[in-house]
Formats: sequence, C-alpha cells, structure tokens
Amino acid sequence: MDGLNSFLRYPLEELPFIFIVLVLAFTVHEFAHAYAAYKFGDPTAKQMGRVTLNPRAHLDVLGTILIFIAGFGWAKPVPVNRGRFKYPRLMGIVVSAVGPLSNLLLAFIGVLIVHIIMAAGLLDGASKGVGDAVEVFLTRLVELNLVLFIFNLIPLPPLDGYRIIEDLAPAHIRMRMAQNEQWGIFVFLLLIFVPPLSRVTIQPLFAIGNDILSGMSRFISIFI
Repeated sequence: MDGLNSFLRYPLEELPFIFIVLVLAFTVHEFAHAYAAYKFGDPTAKQMGRVTLNPRAHLDVLGTILIFIAGFGWAKPVPVNRGRFKYPRLMGIVVSAVGPLSNLLLAFIGVLIVHIIMAAGLLDGASKGVGDAVEVFLTRLVELNLVLFIFNLIPLPPLDGYRIIEDLAPAHIRMRMAQNEQWGIFVFLLLIFVPPLSRVTIQPLFAIGNDILSGMSRFISIFI
C-alpha cells in the first residue's frame, strides 16, 4: 500500500472522492463547451452526443488516470466548428471560456456549501467518519475545480486559454499560431512532464487558486 501511495498524487483512501469530483468536474466542463456551441448554431457536438451530462460521453481514460498521478488531466475535447457561428471569433471565445468558468462555478458552490454547513452547524451531531468524508469531498471539489479552471486557461494548445488567445489575435497572428501549433503541444508536454520546468512555470500558476479561494470566502462571508 505504501508503494502505491507514493505513486499516486492523492492518498489512497481519498481516491473514491477524487473520482466522484473528477467525473463531475470533467462532465460539467465539456457539457458547457458543447451546450454553448450548440446554442450558438454549431450542431457538431450535439450530433456526436456531447450535449449531455452523461459522464461516459466526456471522460478520457488517460486524462482521468493522469490526474490521480500528476494532479491534473483532461477529458475528451468537444469538437467545435466556428464557421457555423454568426460571430465566429466572439462566440468562439465564449465557447472556449465557459468550460473553465464552469469549473470556477463548481468551486464556488463547494465553498458556499462549506460556509452553509459551518454557519448552520449541519454536521454538529454527525459521526467523525461522516464529518471526515464530507470534509474530504468538499475540499477536493473546491481544490480540483480551481486547478482545472487555472490549468485550462494556460495559453498553450490544446487548452482553452490557447483557443481564447487564438480568437482574440489578428488574422496574421492566427496564421502563425496555426503554423506552429504542433510545436506548442510539445512545449506544453515538456512543461508538464519535466519537473524543473514545471516547478518554475505551471506549478506557480496554481498558487493563484489560493487567492481565488480567499476571495470567494470573503465574498460569501458578507452574506453568511
């Protein structure tokens, strides 16, 4: 068991909670992309069965496994045909942004639930096991969704942040980006899997999550 724990990013006893949170986070994220694209006039995702909250339509096996090991991962990308949009660049930005924003919303809901539980004393009479289970689930719900929010906004292909930059860029810049996109993917993989590079690039970005969490808590405290 100790050897398996050292291989995994999270404690073994937390894996069921991590799995539930991942299924929820990935499903909502990809559904948000698919639903927005469909509403803006692109039926591609709808025709492929992606406008659904059924996790089986969205989960990627490798991307899900990697988050248990490395702390981050991905789901199946939603196919989007921007040529079907009335305003391709503007609507493309919205379609790209709603995925990460859905994870931010889930994190906010998690923080809100924590405040409600604490303010109402809903777990005061619960057993230690129930209290610990709720704490782990809500902690991971907030933590992982904040990670996915920040991670997906990194401006490297194939992440949503890259697609947003692509739609914002002038035409001549977009052409250069398209020509060099395959190299961007290699840069992305190097930043993830080479620890010295990851420590000075991607990992510091995740510290932003603490600031976002503090802001959420302060905002909710105004009302609860």
